[in-house]
Amino acid sequence: MVLLEVKNVAKSFGGIHAVDECSFSVVEGTITALIGPNGAGKTTMFNIINGLHRADQGEILFDGRNIEKLEPHQITRAGISRTFQLSRQLSDMTVLENIVVQSPARGLRGLMKSAILGAEREKAMDLLEFVGIAQLANLPAGRLSYGQKKLMDIAAGMIANPRMFLLDEPAGGINPALLDVIIDRVQQLRAQGVTIFIVEHNMDVVMSICDPVIVMAYGKVLASGPPSAIQKNGEVLDAYLGVG
Repeated sequence: MVLLEVKNVAKSFGGIHAVDECSFSVVEGTITALIGPNGAGKTTMFNIINGLHRADQGEILFDGRNIEKLEPHQITRAGISRTFQLSRQLSDMTVLENIVVQSPARGLRGLMKSAILGAEREKAMDLLEFVGIAQLANLPAGRLSYGQKKLMDIAAGMIANPRMFLLDEPAGGINPALLDVIIDRVQQLRAQGVTIFIVEHNMDVVMSICDPVIVMAYGKVLASGPPSAIQKNGEVLDAYLGVG
């Protein structure tokens, strides 16, 4: 079943077409990759899907519902969570508080008003255990390593119980040991029924865990298909790898 459908979406910034009439779909239960060279429009597309940017034209359907005019928190409640290339943690808050604050039922304002409830703590700790950093729960988030922040962001995104999880370069800048952890957790999330949509430059990761793969270049969708076909596509090799 198609869970996310993008139809003729376009977005310009100062006359530059960051996304140029893109159309594609993401099937429920997949780990789908969105790849392309720097400046291809991948992160802009993610920003449009989760409501940070408004599309100039086109439609975005999630489970058949039009979502392109919703606010980010409404899209989260509809079932789409998101991580970013750079962690957006609240550095002075603890790791545990950073997880709880992402809950649609809580939010930053709610966290300021009262202590963390037992059920919230238990759920947040379960997620921190899942990503392997439960021992860091009471540490200020600003003291985490780069890779640990990536793991925290995955836990924070899962507090909303999403049906679809947008991961923006989860493997970027990660050491091999932590990369193995992230790959394993992403695969576990898919096994639990979460649809994964991932922007990633690490082609070893993309080709090993993603199917299908969508390729963007110059704001347009260039190709889509299984990894084996993408690796042999001459247009993709030319636009993405600079050979062909």
